Amino acid sequence: MKNEANNFRKKRRQKGIYVLPNLLTTINIFCGFYSIMAALKGDYINAAIFIIYAVVLDSLDGRIARMTNTMSKFGAEYDSLADLVSFGIAPAILVYSWSIYDFGKWGWLASFLFVVCGALRLARFNVQIGIIESRVFNGLPIPGAASVIATSVMLYYYIGGEGKFQNIFLLFFTVILSLLMVSNIKYYSFKDLNFFSRKPFMSFVLIVLILIVIVAEPQITLFTFSMGYAVSGPLWRIWQGIELLTHKQIKEKEAKQ
Repeated sequence: MKNEANNFRKKRRQKGIYVLPNLLTTINIFCGFYSIMAALKGDYINAAIFIIYAVVLDSLDGRIARMTNTMSKFGAEYDSLADLVSFGIAPAILVYSWSIYDFGKWGWLASFLFVVCGALRLARFNVQIGIIESRVFNGLPIPGAASVIATSVMLYYYIGGEGKFQNIFLLFFTVILSLLMVSNIKYYSFKDLNFFSRKPFMSFVLIVLILIVIVAEPQITLFTFSMGYAVSGPLWRIWQGIELLTHKQIKEKEAKQ
């Protein structure tokens, strides 16, 4: 009887959902939806800011779920759907409305490509859990691609831009970000960072300095971090290629000697 009661309670727990991480995911969806509404009204700054809010929430819900041991299959699937709204559809509509609307079908096709590649990136990530090394991401993460678009908008208005920024460069830039998401280029995942373990004193000082810079110049700092992360993958691939070529040349010289 005792075992049957325990099994019954276990089944009841499995039928429910964990409130806190899924609540953060719901707020994430709200930020993405609000960003879409703002972009449609021409309020591009707030549309960009709410995408950044969604990025912060996306980084929190998973960590909180792991910390509180409240991870679930439902939460993982719900998080993916939220990411598609906040980091796929919202930035695609933002960049289309803000910059590439006047390029006709090429503009909306580039935005559509961003959404599709984002969805493919999320689907591939879900099926590669446990297969790909957790220390790296396979392709540019969709929040990273969304951050580049959002921070570009924020920087544009910060440096004095007005209205829309109609530039064909943004059309190609959107396509490049889309292809980076579905590429096999590796990106550092930061999952091996443990902020709850002891760190050197200077590491804490460095974190404080970074936070001060972000608060002082958020538009410039966030754009620099986002763009730097987006190009880090290709640069890492190039560096590995150079190392491999150098190693091969050394081996060839040693073989000749």
